[in-house]
Amino acid sequence: MKKAIKILGLFALVLFTVTSFLSCSNDDDPTNNDFFAGTYKGSVSYNDGGSTNISTDNGSVFVTKIASGTKYNFAFSNSIPDLNGIEFEQQGDHTLVMIGSNGTSYIRIDNNELKILYIKDGKTWTANCTR
Repeated sequence: MKKAIKILGLFALVLFTVTSFLSCSNDDDPTNNDFFAGTYKGSVSYNDGGSTNISTDNGSVFVTKIASGTKYNFAFSNSIPDLNGIEFEQQGDHTLVMIGSNGTSYIRIDNNELKILYIKDGKTWTANCTR
C-alpha cells in the first residue's frame, strides 16, 4: 500500500510540473497584461555616432512593462545600452506603438514581433525580432 501511495504522489508531482510548464506561454499579449515580460530574438544593432558600432543577427531584447502601465523597458543583448521608460499607446487590438513615433524614431510591439528604430542624442538602436 505504501508503494502505491508513493507512486500516486510521484505521478501527481509530475502532472503538476508538466501543467506548470504548459501554462507558461509566449503568446502573452503586451497590450492586455498588467505585467508583461518577454524575450524577442533576431537582429539588433546600436551605433553611438562614434567608436561603438554593434550589430548581430543573433541578438535578443528582453521587454518588460513597468509599474506605470504604459511604459516599457528594453534590455538588449550584446552589450547594447538599454532603453528605459519608453511610453506606448495601444493601436488596434494587440499592438503597441511608441508615443511620439515619427520617421526617425519608431517602436512597435505585439505578442509576436518587435520592431525598433530609435534615435536619440546621435545614438541609434534598431531591432527586428520575433518571439
